[in-house]
Amino acid sequence: MTETHADYQLSQLDQLEAESIHIIREVAAEFEKPALMFSGGKDSIVMLRLAEKAFYPAKIPFPLLQVDTGLDFPEVLETRDNWVNRLGVRLVVASVDEAIKSGVIVDDGKTSRNRMQTGTLLNAIEEEGFTAAFGGGRRDEEKARAKERVYSHRDEFGQWDPKMQRPELWSLYNGRIHAGEHMRIFPLSNWTELDIWHYLHREQIEIPAIYFAHEREVVERDGMLLSIGPEIQPKGNETVEKKMVRFRTVGDRTQTGCVESDAADTAAIIDETAIARVTERGATRGDDRFSEAAMEDRKKEGYF
Repeated sequence: MTETHADYQLSQLDQLEAESIHIIREVAAEFEKPALMFSGGKDSIVMLRLAEKAFYPAKIPFPLLQVDTGLDFPEVLETRDNWVNRLGVRLVVASVDEAIKSGVIVDDGKTSRNRMQTGTLLNAIEEEGFTAAFGGGRRDEEKARAKERVYSHRDEFGQWDPKMQRPELWSLYNGRIHAGEHMRIFPLSNWTELDIWHYLHREQIEIPAIYFAHEREVVERDGMLLSIGPEIQPKGNETVEKKMVRFRTVGDRTQTGCVESDAADTAAIIDETAIARVTERGATRGDDRFSEAAMEDRKKEGYF
């Protein structure tokens, strides 16, 4: 019998890509004013790449929203600007420093800039009138992430209630919201850290250089290696050492640790990630180690 069609199957990466692009297009069609939260980190870069593919050759039809802690790594900000300039998209920067000056949030001298992102973000969403905000969260990052749906409803105060999420049977998404409410959208929900690196390797796209192994002065504190800089100096018996390190995640310099590594390219990082037994947030984000439910508490307040 003559075959009338070729039997083919998408690879795992192609399936993940297709699902994420479908979600991005759905949101662009359904919501009046979406935005893509873009930190300049690996996950948001993959999400931006997917958005680029979703609408090519047209431009991405919504702006990028970055919450600037004032303590971001310069390599990350440089990569952010390179992407923005190449794609010609509008960038909305919500500055924690400006939020403090205007009284939107209060700096008590104890709260980290990562935690102060919440009030800054909610204020930016309200001021800009965004009805949906794409986030790069993955379900393998942290236990609280695994409770969230693709469409994550936020009330008029920007808060998340894990007990009041909507069913998503057969990947059907309910985007109905009332005035003042908005949705957080997570197109990478079914991706893992390893998937992200496989995709970055395949696509050969620009990411911040600090993801790759490099020599850096560090100090060990609370089980993490922190990069020496204006905000991080040795205390007590701590000693400064030069080590070959890389960052698995990026954020507030005072809360983001690095790991010892010789992985200088994406192929080596894939090999390293494949045998890792601790997520990047559990290993290198100080705020997420604050308590067992630290991430969930912040998400309920309106965090990413």
